[in-house]
Amino acid sequence: MAGRGKNPAITPELLLKAYASGIFPMAEAADDPQIFWVDPTERGILPLDGFHLPRSLRKVIRREAFTIRVDTAFAAVVDGCAEPAPGREKTWINRQIRGLYLALHREGFAHSVEYWEGDALAGGLYGVSINGAFFGESMFSRKTDASKVALAFLMERLIRGGYLLLDTQFITSHLERFGAVEIERDDYHDLLQQALSVAATFYPAGAGTADSVLQLFSQTS
Repeated sequence: MAGRGKNPAITPELLLKAYASGIFPMAEAADDPQIFWVDPTERGILPLDGFHLPRSLRKVIRREAFTIRVDTAFAAVVDGCAEPAPGREKTWINRQIRGLYLALHREGFAHSVEYWEGDALAGGLYGVSINGAFFGESMFSRKTDASKVALAFLMERLIRGGYLLLDTQFITSHLERFGAVEIERDDYHDLLQQALSVAATFYPAGAGTADSVLQLFSQTS
């Protein structure tokens, strides 16, 4: 990792400028008040033309034992992402970071995709949106496959909405299964500038149903 420096006075406006410059914030732990900037030498992305929807997940989506909602419980999704989970006993989401993302959400720059079972929020993800770039921040699951389903619905929304970049920051085996790759910092910055130069919408017509997701990815994966 490179470009790491602490700065306690971060505003939502500064945060947007940071994303547009290719850097993002993290904290060491939830109880650490400090935030540092991260600019990885290799950046994780999930190419929008290279998304792979596993057959097992197609079956889950086809059963529709869930409801996908967008931006109805943003704070709850952030809090879910901050919960301890297997392999993630500590969170990088401290109080200041939580407040910053909630502010971006109120201003229309941050979104959540939520997996509901009845009245229970069972999983989801959130990220920051600037023009044609979406910066995926974190995801969580309280039920098997909940975050994976949310990711598939996010990908459909981004593709239909005209986005050019889904930044995953880092790579995990979970993301590699869907087609995520690492690219060099300079290549990432080139993609980022292209994405920032186009208009996109997070609310494209016709997106957000199981049928629309399965139809789209039957053609692309």
